[in-house]
Amino acid sequence: MTVISKLQIEEIQNDLRYLELLSQNFPTIASASTEIINLQAILNLPKGTEHFLADLHGEYEAFVHVLRNASGAIKRKVNEIFGNTLRENEKKEICTLIYYPEEKLQRVKETENDMNDWYVITLNQLVKVCQNVSSKYTRSKVRKALPKEFSYIIQELLHESVNAPNKEAYINVIISTIIETERADDFIIALCNLIQRLTIDSLHILGDIFDRGPGPHIIMDTLCRYHNFDIQWGNHDILWMGAASGNVCCIANVLRLAMRYGNLSALEDGYGINLLPLATFAMETYTDDPCTQFYPKLNQEDSKYNDKTLRMIAQMHKAISVIQFKLEAEIIKRHPEFEMEDRMLLDKIDFYKKVTVIDGVEYEMKDCIFPTISKDNPYKLTDEESDVIKKLYNSFTGSEKLKKHMKCIFRYGCMYNVCNSNLLFHASMPLNEDGSLKEVFINGQAYKGKGLLNKVGQLIRTAYFSDEENEEKAFAMDYIWYLWCGKDSPAFDKSKMATFERYFLCDKETHKETKGYYYSLRNNEDICDMILDEFEVNGEHRHIINGHVPVKAVKGEKPIKANGKLMVIDGGFSKAYQPETGIAGYTLVFHSRGFQLVQHEPFTSRQEAVEKGKDIKSTIQVVELSSKRMKVKDTDKGEELKIQIEDLKKLLIAYRCGIIKERAI
Repeated sequence: MTVISKLQIEEIQNDLRYLELLSQNFPTIASASTEIINLQAILNLPKGTEHFLADLHGEYEAFVHVLRNASGAIKRKVNEIFGNTLRENEKKEICTLIYYPEEKLQRVKETENDMNDWYVITLNQLVKVCQNVSSKYTRSKVRKALPKEFSYIIQELLHESVNAPNKEAYINVIISTIIETERADDFIIALCNLIQRLTIDSLHILGDIFDRGPGPHIIMDTLCRYHNFDIQWGNHDILWMGAASGNVCCIANVLRLAMRYGNLSALEDGYGINLLPLATFAMETYTDDPCTQFYPKLNQEDSKYNDKTLRMIAQMHKAISVIQFKLEAEIIKRHPEFEMEDRMLLDKIDFYKKVTVIDGVEYEMKDCIFPTISKDNPYKLTDEESDVIKKLYNSFTGSEKLKKHMKCIFRYGCMYNVCNSNLLFHASMPLNEDGSLKEVFINGQAYKGKGLLNKVGQLIRTAYFSDEENEEKAFAMDYIWYLWCGKDSPAFDKSKMATFERYFLCDKETHKETKGYYYSLRNNEDICDMILDEFEVNGEHRHIINGHVPVKAVKGEKPIKANGKLMVIDGGFSKAYQPETGIAGYTLVFHSRGFQLVQHEPFTSRQEAVEKGKDIKSTIQVVELSSKRMKVKDTDKGEELKIQIEDLKKLLIAYRCGIIKERAI
């Protein structure tokens, strides 16, 4: 019999209120004991696989494919399971089926002569894969992931073997009956989706879901349905959050970027934003303006617009850019502490000489046609511009789809996350030149490091959720724009956003944006350790994981920095970045045996993936392997479970001592 000490009794007395609440869920010694056994067993399962992606920038086809193939993890599983028992093309067929079951089934039916035979072989193969990927979870967790209509059948197939005595006929009859009742297609689709779900336990998105690519709304739809994920907000996400909050500067920037990359469908079809007022105004105002600098940046093969439409987009692009500069000046004037007066350049234009005068230096302009800018008051919106921005404001704040996606991004998102000894944030940690944490003043109060990111997150939520029209709300609304382009913003951290210079000034020296000290100092292991200490990240193997700045692999830049302490996984998901990076992005997989960094080549298309079995060509680099396989007890979740076990043990003592009475069931 276990001896109960006086100290244990005192601990129970101190925690009595909590233990009484716990007893409602575990009303007897038997139920509490069973839960302890269950949790202890879970602690010794392999840790679930974590999947890290960053800087998706609306490239939904590549995102969905990487999500479906789990950055090559499913292909690796198929190779492990079938080895040399299947040909390479047969393993490729299984993988393609798992990624795109509906499309692949249709393709098979067009070419396969004996579908019944194909069904039998394929179902047996898929069951083997499903048994493998489900083996690291409890039956309870797997059961919760099962589709209701096939739950019982899948459980039987997963937990029985044809090699078991008296089970071969049982299993074979289940499979043959699935085919006879014409449920094979639906069952295969359900199994493939289950394999995808069980391969990845949790998904981390390190920011920048929006802008540049055509389908941020499709990415958000996919994430809203995903089983377990979190988001670390990037500067482009914050920009859209500001637009959804009703910040007109953010709205103008969102529209400008959409015009710049020719992604009108994301706004119109994705979120129901009415662009007609802007289009009408732009075509009338810039009728005689060639708008040469404002044609969208499109690859020739991606262009879906005729010349007339491209011309209209260029006019809209210029119109919203000028409106943006005027609107931003209002915030800059309201907040001299932002130190952004150098971004007010409309009043520096010499229309006669066609130059912009900055710090006494005249810079030649590419374009000096500004029909809506008054020389006497260059930052005043015309009545027509005011009307356009008012209608766009109503469209953004009234979009139900945008509200739904914002609810998701706020619920599952924040500025940073600490998970299993990894510190995740999108962009930067403002630093001084000597590597110390930089104090950033917000409303007169200094913040740095973890405190800064917490304060920034609070302001973003205030801007979106607060219904009170007070000073705090007004400041938060302005600050959410500052986070997009301010020099001390942890989501940006550059000397300036040289939008005006890139559009209008010939001298490319003016286009340069100097990065904050973090981007160079993060190569230093001591700096990374200091930041990890600031966020109380513990563990023998701890890391910082970032996105934001594309890794220029084509120039030999490496994504792994500071002797493995820091990993940058923005390698250019966005097609606009790929000529610069030479690749199509990095993803990171953290499984029970360690880290694998996956470098991807550009994704062709979903159609080619289905028809030709074309996977994204990926190169896997082992970043860090553990000498022993990590288990749940080695993770943050494991620490939570250990606390639960200790609490349940206290409850058992309370029952056995009569401090708490067992309840009748």
